[in-house]
Amino acid sequence: MNIKYTLIIAAIILINTSCSSRLNEMVIDKNQYRDQLEGFWLGQCIANWTGLITEGDKIGIPVDGKGGGFYTRENWGGIDHPNIWGSNNYSETIDFIYAAKDSIWGADDDTDIEYMYQELLIENNTLFLDGEQIRAGWLNHIYKNEENYLWVSNQRAFDLMQEGIVPPDTSDPKNNPFYEMIDAQLTTEIFGLYAPGNPETALSMSYLPIRTSARENAAWIAEFYVIMHSLATYPNKFNSTKQKVQWMAAKARENLPNSSYAAKMYDFVLEHYHKNTQWEKTRDLLHEKYQINQDDNYFWSTKDESCNGCFAAGINFGASIISLLYGEGDIKETIKIAVLSGWDSDNPAATWGGLLGFMIGKKGITEAFGKEFSDQFNIHRTRKGFKNEGIDTFKNMADKGLLIIDKVVTSELNGLVDNKNQQWKIPINK
Repeated sequence: MNIKYTLIIAAIILINTSCSSRLNEMVIDKNQYRDQLEGFWLGQCIANWTGLITEGDKIGIPVDGKGGGFYTRENWGGIDHPNIWGSNNYSETIDFIYAAKDSIWGADDDTDIEYMYQELLIENNTLFLDGEQIRAGWLNHIYKNEENYLWVSNQRAFDLMQEGIVPPDTSDPKNNPFYEMIDAQLTTEIFGLYAPGNPETALSMSYLPIRTSARENAAWIAEFYVIMHSLATYPNKFNSTKQKVQWMAAKARENLPNSSYAAKMYDFVLEHYHKNTQWEKTRDLLHEKYQINQDDNYFWSTKDESCNGCFAAGINFGASIISLLYGEGDIKETIKIAVLSGWDSDNPAATWGGLLGFMIGKKGITEAFGKEFSDQFNIHRTRKGFKNEGIDTFKNMADKGLLIIDKVVTSELNGLVDNKNQQWKIPINK
């Protein structure tokens, strides 16, 4: 073979190899991802604080003035009813709550432990926190005797830590009777964002943090959210955010054991969504099926006598899927439905506010709401022991996230950090 044809063949091989590499590689702009991480924190805060208005207002049975008579879409903008503790939360009307541009967002239990885990990953120079590191972080940053904004399973896990017990034993049902409460959902979603497009890595990183307070259905539900957050970056093409979100949810559903009540709740809501049942009716049917009839071995409405299992992972997961599907990728509509759905309403609201906020970015949130928001965050509203008296910014929080992802890309995803072009180049797992 002469030299001319040898060079031609070599060039063809080089071109094909280059194309193959590009086709099987996910290239992510780090500056855009920074905006998306800022959107995650901002979206969580908007939704969390809005959801606090209706938290515990409507918990289902018994219909006796304590939790009965669920909200509907007509209640948006209307009067906030007293919660099960007999008070109104944060606002007399049900509407979006914003921290003014020159003010500061306060941390809450939907954001503060995620913030803490990010700090612990950097402080311990690791991507996989062990039980002792988690225990030390909780003991260092959570108040022991004052109001500490922990509930049910998280509070029990914290009590056990003070007795010397280390995760994952802090969620063992023998030690923690609240192991299927909603708590792990609030604390671990961010791990999905640390592994762009790679749910398996995200699940590995979040495995022990999830099992600090959750087992069984609550753990699977927390993993559902981690998977969705990771898949938000996957480079497939859809015509709308609605289609992308529904694909992400369907993929995350594959991780739920088919025999679990979590899977059955998801399928139940999805069925009624496809039937075009109004979301309020679907919510009422969910309440009847699981809280009243206790189908599919869902017993938390009677196991938890304090509020009919209003903090349980299951019923809140069902309500969460209602707001996700019926919100159809619109951040404002999704938050509204979550806030009005009932039970521990600020938690599903914060989950989807964070995820959709990440997907559209901080700039997208500004456009969706038509206003500028505060960039400052006060972690010391609920936690302690952080720098600068607890005052941080979403940009700084996003930059710390980028540092973690740099390490994930190179050490876990077999990828490349291109500092010159401010990009990550990550092989795609088919």
